[in-house]
Amino acid sequence: MSGVLTGFAVVATLVAVGYVLGRTGALGPSGQVVVSRLVFFVGTPALLVQTLAGADVHVLLSAQLAVTAAGVAVVLGLWLLLARWRLHLGRDELVVGGLASSFVNAANIGLPVAAYVLRDLTAVLPAMLLQMAVLTPIALGVLDVGRHAGAPSVRRLLAPLANPVLLASAVGIALSVTGWRLPTALSQPLGLLAGLAVPGALLAFGISLHGRDAHGWRAPEVLLASALKAVVQPAVTYVVARFVLRLDDQAVFAATVVASLPTAQNVLTYAVRYDVGRDLARDTVLVTTVLVAPVLLLVSVLLPH
Repeated sequence: MSGVLTGFAVVATLVAVGYVLGRTGALGPSGQVVVSRLVFFVGTPALLVQTLAGADVHVLLSAQLAVTAAGVAVVLGLWLLLARWRLHLGRDELVVGGLASSFVNAANIGLPVAAYVLRDLTAVLPAMLLQMAVLTPIALGVLDVGRHAGAPSVRRLLAPLANPVLLASAVGIALSVTGWRLPTALSQPLGLLAGLAVPGALLAFGISLHGRDAHGWRAPEVLLASALKAVVQPAVTYVVARFVLRLDDQAVFAATVVASLPTAQNVLTYAVRYDVGRDLARDTVLVTTVLVAPVLLLVSVLLPH
């Protein structure tokens, strides 16, 4: 579990730095928005291109991807049903909550877990590819179309094409499929810009915690999204891996561990960018991050590996 603890320490340190920045006002009253926009328009697109371009396209057809997709699909279905008909949330809040209940932190917590717990860095790759190539483009496409609700129909439909995250996903997938590599003059600056994504998202999350009501986690939508992410997604993933696809013990364990990861800070970045569901995204990230240690410990004890 040392890798998990290391991952938590890294996350906690950067979030703490962000909180200090928010408390001291060092970045001004719009600090969170500026950092989030930097991550959204610069860091995340660069990271998407870099990650997807170097990914093995065969992973898209793997059993692990099918297991991951099944867990995500069930959680999203439950979220949309319960949040719409019981909590009466609007479309944009449904999108942000859907991401919060299914989008795993595959980078700054997932990678240490994969390295030290699963002993396989590729274990988080199916989740990363599904999130980058499928979930993010669809979710942001819906949000973009909603932002142009009063515009002509053609403009609404074309709005997602101007989204930097969607464009970066398309470029990264094209590079992966064709096998073409960026020249050094482009790949090195891209790598530097990609380095902004994870720490920037954590800093923005830390800034957002300053002045936040400590009881925000009690909101029904936060409790629902957190329960779906921390409990339902790992459980569904386990059932599909064990009883539907009948994977071996190690594969079942790996898939369940990845599904148990907390909500990624990217969700808050998107919420800030579109100015919708900020509290829902922030509090779900916080709750699921607190819960991940006992959940992973329980998974490690119960499942053979």
